[in-house]
Amino acid sequence: MPSIGVKLYGVFFKFMLKHRLQSRLQAPENDTGGGGGSSFGVTSRPEEETAAAANPSFTDAVATKDIHIDPVTSLSIRIFLPDTCFNSPEAVSRSRSTVVNSGSDPNQILIRRNSYGSSDSSVSSSNGVIVKRAQNHDNFRRNSYGCSIDDGSLKPENGIYRGYNPMGNNCRKLPVMLQFHGGGFVSGSNDSVANDFFCRRIAKLCDVIVLAVGYRLAPENKYPAAFEDGLKVLHWLAKQANLAECSKSLGSTLGGGPDMRKADGHWHIADAFGASMLEPWLAAHGDPSRCVLLGVSCGGNIADYVARKSVEASKLLDPVKVVAQVLMYPFFTGSVPTHSEIKLANSYFFDKAMCVLAWKLLLPEEEFSLDHLVANPLVPERGPPLKKMPPTLTVVAEHDLMRDRAIAYSEELRKVNVDAPVLEYKDAVHEFATLDMLLKTPQAQACAEDIAIWVKKHISLRGHEFSY
Repeated sequence: MPSIGVKLYGVFFKFMLKHRLQSRLQAPENDTGGGGGSSFGVTSRPEEETAAAANPSFTDAVATKDIHIDPVTSLSIRIFLPDTCFNSPEAVSRSRSTVVNSGSDPNQILIRRNSYGSSDSSVSSSNGVIVKRAQNHDNFRRNSYGCSIDDGSLKPENGIYRGYNPMGNNCRKLPVMLQFHGGGFVSGSNDSVANDFFCRRIAKLCDVIVLAVGYRLAPENKYPAAFEDGLKVLHWLAKQANLAECSKSLGSTLGGGPDMRKADGHWHIADAFGASMLEPWLAAHGDPSRCVLLGVSCGGNIADYVARKSVEASKLLDPVKVVAQVLMYPFFTGSVPTHSEIKLANSYFFDKAMCVLAWKLLLPEEEFSLDHLVANPLVPERGPPLKKMPPTLTVVAEHDLMRDRAIAYSEELRKVNVDAPVLEYKDAVHEFATLDMLLKTPQAQACAEDIAIWVKKHISLRGHEFSY
């Protein structure tokens, strides 16, 4: 069972969240947008949670910056770039060892985790329970511009902050991960302190560039706003990759025009105002052919939607290729309750009534149904065929009412030979690895490490040497 502290925090969390959901549901139509308000929308609620400032220096071995990528909506992303982007592979290995050991405690704690459907049979047990040891740690707004540097030592000079700007040909290419935060579609943000901490952890452990998506929240913008935002980021990533290739070509040609400018010895495609359209960190370090989607809670629904749309788009997204997705306790539901939805209807942090309320705030009144295509992954009319879906890792918690439906979805994927293992964590609650109070627990760290092991299997350029 969860600890007393977790139980008490769960009671407080449920009370606050239920109050917020009910107040938004009862708000006047013109205050919430009601589906007919401004499409610009909001991506965060500063009155509910603290935002972590972006810092383009490599604080905690990860540099971050915020970008507003859509001129007609509030859609934004926060980029998390690990310092391994300019290290040699040997230095990367040493850096990873340092990161793991620097916060470890000699006292190891047993973390029990059930694993279903793993494609690697080398790890198994008679009772289906894998016991892992995790290290116990001791303590667990917008665009940034700067000058070029040659290393990670970023210092202010004459009172002017100097951020990382890649230059030269020694840039290491890293896979790109799109991360969608949780919050029941109505709260949370990509720049919150908790999400910033989680994305930094994932960027370091998986050795990837994380793009945390700040999608529009309900009820100001109802479905499909948040889901379209997720897909829009994927298309933006494809555009950035193509612009980077065009810029390389321009560097070897003479002349130019009003749509080109020269900076740092290279040609860049510029917009109507003369500003570069390229995002330099992605142009120098991003490898969009190894793209991973990661969704937390309701973000898992968005990630699954984006994965399905990427399969339908196929080569239209070139050179972007979604090679895997991670669904962390996805916000799936349905009109016919599962065993866990009945047994855990009044579970910790989220209960059935709150989930229904969140879906009412997201879906337009005429479309409301717990069997909506983005709510229930098991409805038969969803496309494309499941056999075309990318490898999917599903993380579930023992005391989460939504666990059974997520497991059932994974089983359907495995029936058509998709690599779709399930990791179930004992004594865990919904958002046990991403919620602010639980982020620094050994179980949250173990979950991130398990995700990294599986993700590296699908993003490795040298084969599937990372597996269970």
